[in-house]
Amino acid sequence: MKFHRVHVEVTNICGLACSFCPPKLNPSKSMSLNFFEDTIKQLSAYTKTLALHVMGDPLLLSNLIAYLELAKKHNFEVEITTSGYFLPKHDAKTLFFDSVRQLNISLNSFNKNSLNLSFDEYMNSVLDICSQKISSYKKPFINLRLWNLDSDSSEEAYNQLVFERLNSFFGIDINTMINKKAVKSLRLAPKVLLNFENYFEWPSLKSEHSSHASCYGLSSHIGILADGSVVPCCLDGDGVINLGNLHNESLEDILTSKRAKDIVEGFKVGFAVEELCKKCTYKDRFKL
Repeated sequence: MKFHRVHVEVTNICGLACSFCPPKLNPSKSMSLNFFEDTIKQLSAYTKTLALHVMGDPLLLSNLIAYLELAKKHNFEVEITTSGYFLPKHDAKTLFFDSVRQLNISLNSFNKNSLNLSFDEYMNSVLDICSQKISSYKKPFINLRLWNLDSDSSEEAYNQLVFERLNSFFGIDINTMINKKAVKSLRLAPKVLLNFENYFEWPSLKSEHSSHASCYGLSSHIGILADGSVVPCCLDGDGVINLGNLHNESLEDILTSKRAKDIVEGFKVGFAVEELCKKCTYKDRFKL
């Protein structure tokens, strides 16, 4: 069993309260360095890419560089996903450390919070790190994300503000580039991309939705929460489908358990075994 990536939640603390995210139910927790190293040692047989995010923002960790050093020590590449609010907490040497292959910045987080930070201040820190990457670092990729598209174009005004700043900084015309064809990604500069996606609904047992479909959970990826719980999907931030805990079980035993195998076999034939999977609308994107 091999995964494209494993989501390792080094902290479940986000620092924000975005309206498109559900409230965090689990107690606030950050993964210790010792447990992180024990975990990625087990992961070496399953993947070479770690995504340091499920619910929390890894940039809230003042010692983030120590996690990145451990990832390098054990030959992993790392993807960092952040709201962008905490970019000033770390220098470029940390954000572009050798083990980092991708830095994802969720630009749509700004207008979904009420914090004492202006739009210009927020964008200045984002564009500053882009500038440092372009001038001094071949690695990694920076993905600026606007995952806020919907049929009503409710975020159009905000997105136009973002486009104006990006146009000015990168010397481009995003609207013209978008109008040429429907695009999911635009190249702003070498290894600096602007990605578009629709809003998605976090799965919840309270949802009235119910459907069956295939899914990439336990196929392309799994998640390991800050408390050590192993979940089949990066959208199960509350650990509803808790397959086991690495504090008292091996990853091999967890992944070969009957519950995990049943989920995998169900998805192979387009059947959602777990109740949370039935409630999830994201999997419906994979229907043919």
